[in-house]
Amino acid sequence: MRKIIVSAAIAAVAAISFAAPSQAGYYSYGYKPHCFIKKVKSYDYYGNVIIKKIKVCK
Repeated sequence: MRKIIVSAAIAAVAAISFAAPSQAGYYSYGYKPHCFIKKVKSYDYYGNVIIKKIKVCK
């Protein structure tokens, strides 16, 4: 009986320890995603160069 209670307590602590860091990014104050501008070079039907600027946030 004692082994079951100890193993259940260890399992509960493990589950809580994995859940807490996953929520930290959403609840912390001053959290801002890292963003940068990416230039994508492509060609149109006539062979003209088209450069698009895309904002990428992580």
